[in-house]
Amino acid sequence: MRRAAGVGGRPILLLLLLVVAVCCSALVPRASPDLAADRAALLALRDAVGPHLRWNASSASPCDGWRGVSCDAGGTRVTGLQLPGSSLAGQLPPRALGNLTALRTLSLRLNALSGGIPDDIAGCAELRALFLQGNRFDGEIPEGFFQLNLLQRLDLSGNLVAGGVSPGFNKLRRLATLYLDNNRLNGTLPADLDLPKLQLFNVSGNGQLTGPVPASLAGMPASAFAGTGLCGAPLLNPCANPPSPTPSPSPQPEPPAPAAPEHGKASKLSAGAIAGIAAGSAAALLALIAAIVFFLCFRRGRRQRRTDVDVSGSPPVPVTVASISTKRSRSRSSRQTAASGNKKLVFVGGAPDTPYDLESLLHASAEILGKGWLGTTYRATLEGGAAVLAVKRLREAPIPEHEFRDRVAAIAALRHDNLATLRAYFYSREEKLLVYDFVDNARSLCSLLHGGGGNNNGSSPARLDFAARARVALAAARGVAFIHASGSGSCSWHGNIKSSNILVPDAARDRAVVTDHGLLQLVAAHVPLKRVTGYRAPEVADPKRASPEADVYAFGVLLLELLTGRPPARSVPGSDEGVDLPEWVRAVVQEEWTAEVFDAAIAVEERVEEEMVRMLRLAVDCTERRPDRRPGMAELAATIEQIVDSAVHKTADNVDDDDFHSISP
Repeated sequence: MRRAAGVGGRPILLLLLLVVAVCCSALVPRASPDLAADRAALLALRDAVGPHLRWNASSASPCDGWRGVSCDAGGTRVTGLQLPGSSLAGQLPPRALGNLTALRTLSLRLNALSGGIPDDIAGCAELRALFLQGNRFDGEIPEGFFQLNLLQRLDLSGNLVAGGVSPGFNKLRRLATLYLDNNRLNGTLPADLDLPKLQLFNVSGNGQLTGPVPASLAGMPASAFAGTGLCGAPLLNPCANPPSPTPSPSPQPEPPAPAAPEHGKASKLSAGAIAGIAAGSAAALLALIAAIVFFLCFRRGRRQRRTDVDVSGSPPVPVTVASISTKRSRSRSSRQTAASGNKKLVFVGGAPDTPYDLESLLHASAEILGKGWLGTTYRATLEGGAAVLAVKRLREAPIPEHEFRDRVAAIAALRHDNLATLRAYFYSREEKLLVYDFVDNARSLCSLLHGGGGNNNGSSPARLDFAARARVALAAARGVAFIHASGSGSCSWHGNIKSSNILVPDAARDRAVVTDHGLLQLVAAHVPLKRVTGYRAPEVADPKRASPEADVYAFGVLLLELLTGRPPARSVPGSDEGVDLPEWVRAVVQEEWTAEVFDAAIAVEERVEEEMVRMLRLAVDCTERRPDRRPGMAELAATIEQIVDSAVHKTADNVDDDDFHSISP
């Protein structure tokens, strides 16, 4: 009996030992093997698409300074991989991304990655933010995407992704951003698409998408569906509803199809009826042709009488300043009368260094620099090249001459290195001109950031690193702060701060000139408010009632534009692109992927990351919805100056390091 008990007890003892071993192994930290797997996956990724990445392969931990790699607080797992604009090229290797099982943020945007997106991305079960835009990914969206249950931000825009928009997106219940624009998607959008937390959505630029917009997306902006074959709200083109069949009380047998039913109907018409229809159609056609000819002739006559010049994307057209005015372009005698009579050029800042009057200004050659809703700006060169001036022709606004004179005098009294200098004005009931000093070799900040514009039509965006952008912001802040400190009454605020009103000379990127200050007050009664919503503070319902606090809000949007590289809504002439920058940035920051806010051209400047974050926080403070919570412009300029000093100091210490310079993808 003892022997039997002993033999039977041995398996029990072995089972107990096995349970103890399993429990002990569970108590041993598994960080090292997991981190080793992360390291192996990153090295496989580097070998496949980025052999130039300066990762120290001899380091046991990728958390020890590997560029673009971030880890958890204990350094036990890789939680972030952010390599935007890092010249990655080729196809993502299988079993690389999928092995980064603790990854929360993945950004490979603005590279040259190609091929299909690996389906094993489903292994990144902790992923919250995925940014693959601006590459050459093709194929269909893999099913592995729809297993990322924690995903909140997904951007696949600007690729070659094909196939349909899968109903599998409904599995991503936390998805707040879904950008699929500018791909090769086809088919229809799922009618039952239901993403309860979706805030940002875009499928524009997919020309083969057809059918109705799902009801759950009807509240999105129409621009999110531009360049597609979609229909229904919010688009203007309604969907063609097929006619519903009329119910019949009793089924009728189908008659045999006639050989030519239409011919049978036509045979019932008499020859006279046919002749009458033909005559009526001919008469209607002749009337239509006559109306078109009359309209074209009338339009041509109006065009010849117009004084403004068309600026629809064509290169600057040389004209004379005389062609600006309708009354003064009729004849030389009328111009001489205007110059010698009461209506003459009035100088508000003393006599110019190179004397000129209205007559010489009218004979100056001119070219259009820009056209906005406040008026048209010309570059005027006096005869012989004696002087170059900037002439602003204001849009028509019925304002009394004494009121115009007083407001212009207040604007001219504001003299600062970072403000455009007003020299003279001309006032008549039909024409109102302002003459400024010309800023040589300058582009608007809007043109530098987004390309095109002004007298640099078709130009590309400039390569501006963070330090250059911060210097421009500082110069502009000083100019606006001077307006707030020195102005009085309606001239104590700018009223129209935006990137197209900031001029940056090519030779001095640390200098900026703020233009159009005070002009809003001259034409405020006729301002189309909907055109300025991108920078407009939420409390401003009437442009005549703007304030310094509204200027701070607009300047905050300008800072966000500098940092993100994104234009605000309705800010780029001739383009409907843009987003509500304050709302977009707040949504991004709340999800703890702050690095994704920054423009790819500066996101790689790791040494000044702290300064970029400080500037971002400052911009967010400026765009507070409550005006009393926004900083003053003087405080704003002082803070930006500290940021600039810190950034310049850090970059000067490392000016020889290749990693300092920003790159353009």
